[in-house]
Amino acid sequence: MGNTFVILKPIIHGLMKAVGMTSQLVEIEPGTSMHFWVPTKSIHSNNKLSNKPPVLFVHGFVANGIMTWLFQILSLSSDFAVYVPDLLFFGDSITTRPERSTSIQAECLAKGMMKLGVEKFSVVGLSYGGMVGFKLAQMYPHMVESMVMSSTIIEMTESISNASLKNIGFTNWPDFLLPKTVSGVKVLLSIGSHKLPWLPEFFYKDFHEAMFSNRKEKVELLEALVVNDKDATITAPNYSQRIYILCGDDDKIFNTTFSDYMKEKLGKNTTIQYIKNAGHLVQLERPCTYNHYLKKFLSSS
Repeated sequence: MGNTFVILKPIIHGLMKAVGMTSQLVEIEPGTSMHFWVPTKSIHSNNKLSNKPPVLFVHGFVANGIMTWLFQILSLSSDFAVYVPDLLFFGDSITTRPERSTSIQAECLAKGMMKLGVEKFSVVGLSYGGMVGFKLAQMYPHMVESMVMSSTIIEMTESISNASLKNIGFTNWPDFLLPKTVSGVKVLLSIGSHKLPWLPEFFYKDFHEAMFSNRKEKVELLEALVVNDKDATITAPNYSQRIYILCGDDDKIFNTTFSDYMKEKLGKNTTIQYIKNAGHLVQLERPCTYNHYLKKFLSSS
């Protein structure tokens, strides 16, 4: 693992401890384990759950849960019971099962939350995590109370996939999301941002080393993600939950056309908010504004 992330790991773990979060590896079934950051109090004190509203944060494809949602965890953990998993093949989450669809990710999230004693929660999903979140709400509607969806779509149909890849100048998702070179990491992060800040060369190198393990399985996840238009399983509007689409206005991967169409398709339970001068990684680029809107929506749930 690159030096930057070796140094960051104990710092981040210290921050998590300070805001009352603890690392937990949950066995979903033999051969399948999912790593979660959970409220420390939910594990101790005889598993007595706090009366704070539970929120499940589901990360995208570029990084694990903690690196994706760090600013949100620090901001929301005092008022909400925050749960941050690593999806299968990210961080320490693994499975021996052969499936690679969003359904298996959703199933493991639901089973993991049940094992953690949480049966109802709100979901916040970014990009790939949003698609997993939509699947989770479809498969387990009784568990998901409301959804905040950022930089995402309901389902990656072939037509959406082709249009999105064309926008960013790639022919397939693994070439873009699983770069083999340091310069590929720069392209990924700059397309993911409205304006990428200057970062030292070693950061990209360390990021490349730290974030792209389990390449074979991740390629399989991306291959399973794209579905034929006629096989699309999610037909909207069939979500009973309130849905809040919270996006950057300069998302180069799923631009405002995708988000506006999704809002229209999801119907009257859905509201949309664009954050100015923010790209696909809106929660990292504009954390204060993002957290403001996020808290406002979750508090009104």
